[in-house]
Amino acid sequence: MRRHPPRALPFPAPPLRLLPLFCPLPRAPHHPVAAPCTDTRRGVLPWAHQGGAGAVPRRRRGPGAAAGRGVGVRGRGARVGDPARRETPHARGASVEARPQGKRPQHEASRRGLSLPQICENFVKAAYDPRISGIYLHIEPLRCGWGKVDEIRRHIVDFKKSGKFVVGYMPVCGEKEYYLACACGELYAPPSAYVALFGLTVQQTFLRGVLEKVGVEPEIQRIGKYKSAGDQLARKSMSNEVREMLATLLDNIYGNWLDTISSTHGKKREEIEEFINSGVYQVSRLKEQGWITDLLYDDEVMTMLKERVGQKDKKSLRMVDYSKYSRVSKRTLGLQGGGEQIAIIRASGSITRTRSPLSAPSSGIIAEQLIEKIRTVRESEKYKAVILRIDSPGGDALASDLMWREIRLLANSKPVVASMSDVAASGGYYMAMAAPVIVAEKLTLTGSIGVVTGKFCLQKLYEKIDFNKEILSKGRYAELNAADQRPLRPDEAELFEKSAQNAYALFRDKAAMSRSMSVDQMETVAQGRVWSGQDAFSRGLVDSVGGLSQALAIAKQKANIPKDKKVQLVEVSKPSPTLPEILSGIGGSLLGVDRAVKGVLQDMSSLSGVQARMDGILFENLGDMSGENQLFLLIKDIVNRFD
Repeated sequence: MRRHPPRALPFPAPPLRLLPLFCPLPRAPHHPVAAPCTDTRRGVLPWAHQGGAGAVPRRRRGPGAAAGRGVGVRGRGARVGDPARRETPHARGASVEARPQGKRPQHEASRRGLSLPQICENFVKAAYDPRISGIYLHIEPLRCGWGKVDEIRRHIVDFKKSGKFVVGYMPVCGEKEYYLACACGELYAPPSAYVALFGLTVQQTFLRGVLEKVGVEPEIQRIGKYKSAGDQLARKSMSNEVREMLATLLDNIYGNWLDTISSTHGKKREEIEEFINSGVYQVSRLKEQGWITDLLYDDEVMTMLKERVGQKDKKSLRMVDYSKYSRVSKRTLGLQGGGEQIAIIRASGSITRTRSPLSAPSSGIIAEQLIEKIRTVRESEKYKAVILRIDSPGGDALASDLMWREIRLLANSKPVVASMSDVAASGGYYMAMAAPVIVAEKLTLTGSIGVVTGKFCLQKLYEKIDFNKEILSKGRYAELNAADQRPLRPDEAELFEKSAQNAYALFRDKAAMSRSMSVDQMETVAQGRVWSGQDAFSRGLVDSVGGLSQALAIAKQKANIPKDKKVQLVEVSKPSPTLPEILSGIGGSLLGVDRAVKGVLQDMSSLSGVQARMDGILFENLGDMSGENQLFLLIKDIVNRFD
């Protein structure tokens, strides 16, 4: 007998005496993406990424599975985040618990939490699921960017419109954690909670002096006065232009934080700023000022939730494991259906043209793989539109251009909307500008239209260690990239600069064409400058401010799909790793190859080509950009050994 899925509940949902949904926000170990929770004490089980249409849950009964019984979802927080680091929050218990943790691409999930799409989808499903009473959001330290935090925050606000509760629990409180947590209807913290509300910072590291100590002379060509990539190697201090750019970004992010908190508490911005400037480190002060509801331990909050949902037995609060809940199909709740399909292609991490034998099977954006996906979608008639979700600081300029071409061809066959997450800068923006419509979060880091290229002169290092290298060559410039035992000749340096200038002109001119600007107009917003999403919108670099839902609405409009008609969102899967890639990964593990060394080799090899990337800036509490280049870490280690 065929079973029909329940119909979606209208907003607001009637109050239900059922178990709440617990959704943990995962912690990202490195970059912005949700990491799966593995708290065995709470019965969190392994899960698998299910794709856009969701997976039909296994037909089996368990506690709380029967109709009419209370259901909750629980989990923990994780760091949300890497452009190639970067997205995972936590939530748990009589609600949904998610712990954002770890620097991971937004489409991936680690062993400690859910990916950002899964977390957001759990909120949507829970709002309509008649078995769910509410969400218990357990927030751990976040290492994602502000774009992902805004995406999750938006889903919390939308969930509350269902009439169900969202209770937050925050054992560690910084600016980013509170920015997310204050969206909850109620917020609790333990009496011993760590609180550090001191403001926001941005910093940039410089290794020119360190390199000089070991005899390494970087020869860097940066095109664009605001282009900061390469400054870590070539400079000993921040340039005036970069200082101006970073100060503006900091003002935008901190100003948005103050405005959001003041609006939440109904206070003037000046009052919030005065409170922060007093140095807030005592959780009791948050309660006194009404920033949190009360000081309670986790078990006390869960006892309170038991009473709220009417559970009178002595058993623990009935909840649904958040990872299990991620396997509930939206289709079974009547939230997805119809014949129209929209493809989502995710591009997260640093950009390279081909896979390196040193790279992990899922590391960064591999141009040849993404192009394969794009062509598959372009040739398929089942997709009515495409959303290109980008979270990247850039990378190889040639790879960026090849993907730009394929995205343009895709846009000629069907509507394409680029949706920016935490960062879509330099090569990431290069990809996005190929789409006719670009949507960015207000605090997305984007732009950075500029290029950098460079090489190392190791002459002094070779002299220190008594190493000799001789090259025989034919052709005036044959040694341009090969000769690291001597500095560039004047004519070589000139050719080096012309090559970078040519790459910059190509990038800038294509950006001008893509955004329907004159070259002179584009030059005023280019020069390697990084913009917030809001500032990029006001300058014509993006078309709309919002998240994935905004991109979906635009895609439906462009595809002539009625606004209220449901569509199927199809995540275009990644190509499976080849046998050599798998064996390479196994061999690397068996040989104990250190990830840092792999990173160094990849960074060094990337210097042979022109790079369209933004990195070298560490935003403390602002978001993860690549501030910890593995090459720098290795050089620091070498210096320590010399000392």
